[in-house]
Amino acid sequence: MNFIATHNNTYGNKVAFVGANLFAISSEACSSRTSSLLQSTSGLLYRASMSFIRVDRLLLLLALLLVTVDSAAFELRVQQVTDDVYALVGDTGPRTYDNHALNNTLGFVVTPEGVVLVDSGATPAGAQLIEQTIAKVTSLPVRWVINTGMQDHKWMGNSHFSAKGVVIIALQRTVDGQKELAESHILRLNSVLKERAAAVEPVYASHVVNGDRVMIELGGKLFELIWPGGSHFPGDAVVWMPRQRLVFTGDLVYVDRMLGIQEVTSVTDWQASFNVLKALDPLHVIPGHGAACDLAKAQRETGDYLDWLIAEVGKAIEDWKELSETVDSLTDAPRFKHLENFDSWHRININRTYLQLESQ
Repeated sequence: MNFIATHNNTYGNKVAFVGANLFAISSEACSSRTSSLLQSTSGLLYRASMSFIRVDRLLLLLALLLVTVDSAAFELRVQQVTDDVYALVGDTGPRTYDNHALNNTLGFVVTPEGVVLVDSGATPAGAQLIEQTIAKVTSLPVRWVINTGMQDHKWMGNSHFSAKGVVIIALQRTVDGQKELAESHILRLNSVLKERAAAVEPVYASHVVNGDRVMIELGGKLFELIWPGGSHFPGDAVVWMPRQRLVFTGDLVYVDRMLGIQEVTSVTDWQASFNVLKALDPLHVIPGHGAACDLAKAQRETGDYLDWLIAEVGKAIEDWKELSETVDSLTDAPRFKHLENFDSWHRININRTYLQLESQ
């Protein structure tokens, strides 16, 4: 890195063994009638043992089916963006037990020296799923992980890769934010992922980068880590590949689904950060949520929405409208209603934007 079963039918076997011995004793020591009775009993026991075997086999097949269904329930969608860059697109709905809290988009770059992974998922199990998905594309191992953000599904899979000696890279301000929020994010994961969250261990970058714009070379390819000024979370960064004109935006860009204004989000900083992204003039955008796209789509579904929020809520405040009146009057926003999670996030976004702008 340069800084620039086998299954045993136990019950069936035992029953068959007892039945066979009963028949052997009866033929030597009992009358023919008793022998006949015991032989009949032996036959019944044998048939019973076969039933046990069939039930055992049925249960085994059912168990295998359930395991197969569980393992196939969620997959990251691989989207090739350029010859050597791929997006890993997770769910656009809420985080769930089944999706390992991978309701986000990650990405990776294949280099001659190994894979550069951008973001590591929310848990070791999720990180393993990411690694398995990459293995369907290339046999090269993950050599580096870059963390773009403070939120759990950007970096809490680090422990899986760190245990394998993978170099983990992040800006200092991103790591500072991760440390600040780690405990609360683990509690949130516990409520969703239950026992899957037990293995979560906060592991921070092994190579922490000072500064807000730093160029590094990994596997012969150039990456620039940029802090544009805060977005979904204050310490969120983007990863820019200048030669490909491709950007991994982290949670600066949401497409296909409605973005979310958190309590720690500065909506005006997010707007300004989007303008920093626009100035890069990327050909390819791998967002933090949704499928890879071009800048025009990122503008329509993130940039325009932030502009709309600030303009419309700002006007309502200037007109002395109350919070509840503002939320109600702006609830219908036809330009953005097609985005998934619109109904669950849009009114919250108006509310929090109002409170922020009013306090300025």
